[in-house]
Amino acid sequence: MPVIVTANPKGGAGKSTATLVLAQTLAKLGATVTVIDADPNRPIVDWRGGTSVLPLKVIGDATESSIIRTIRDERAHQQFVFVDLEGTASRLVSRAITQADLVLIPLQASGVDARQASRAVALIHEEEEALGDRHIPFRIVLTRTSPIIATRIEREIIAALDSAALPVMRTKLHERQAYKAIFVRRLGLHELDPAQINGLSEALKNADDFAEELVDILTPAESEKEVA
Repeated sequence: MPVIVTANPKGGAGKSTATLVLAQTLAKLGATVTVIDADPNRPIVDWRGGTSVLPLKVIGDATESSIIRTIRDERAHQQFVFVDLEGTASRLVSRAITQADLVLIPLQASGVDARQASRAVALIHEEEEALGDRHIPFRIVLTRTSPIIATRIEREIIAALDSAALPVMRTKLHERQAYKAIFVRRLGLHELDPAQINGLSEALKNADDFAEELVDILTPAESEKEVA
């Protein structure tokens, strides 16, 4: 079953948010999902300590020496395995990337984030070289974007990514109050109270679109059959 690794050497790029939004959405749809929280701050482990009833398995004790074994154990039993990595280029990060069916690189619309994202791409290519003929697909994900209109810097960064022929997900993870609330209240998006969270329905739609595109990327053959 697919392993989705979320990586960016820069902290605060939206790795944990992207991971948890995807994992929650797929679990709500009935998929079996594990999240391996390898961020030293353990934000998803903390979330799991709340009252959410989502059947989402979270592992928080993976180490540099156990990360590959943990990933392989979970992929043998779960439909989706997510790995939320720390914001550094460490050996644990490198080992997790070698097991990925897809690496997501969250990127905020800023020059600093863009430069750090390029380091994540370089790290993926280094691991491909070390593995020989193993190709590691990746996608850049724009996070914390305006749901109304793209900023000038966002448009410039997208243009630069396009000119560099880097793959970017069509769906952007917008700046939404709900995405912060799931960590604060330690609930699933679908468990939040729409009377207390502005724009919850829009956040749910954004999350559904994000998860749908992820599944399409992971199952290209099935997508081609549907088109045909």
